[in-house]
Amino acid sequence: MANIKSAQKRARQAEKTRKHNMGLRSRVRTKIKDVIKACEAGDKDAAQAAYKQAVPVIDSMVNKGIVNKNKAARHKSRLNKRIKELSA
Repeated sequence: MANIKSAQKRARQAEKTRKHNMGLRSRVRTKIKDVIKACEAGDKDAAQAAYKQAVPVIDSMVNKGIVNKNKAARHKSRLNKRIKELSA
């Protein structure tokens, strides 16, 4: 543990931020899983609805610095590709 008062405070803040970020990251993963589950069930309408809910969450995590923009783009692209394959 840190000995200096300011270092102790930074350690507390870092732990609080880490927990907050874990929740945000979990939210992204949940939204992605919702789309995948709908695709595996073969329900295109539900998959599209889940995708529409997932995209703003993914984009907001990019703005917060939780997810890299390229990773977010990759997720959105792959999810969209899965949805398009349902109609083919």
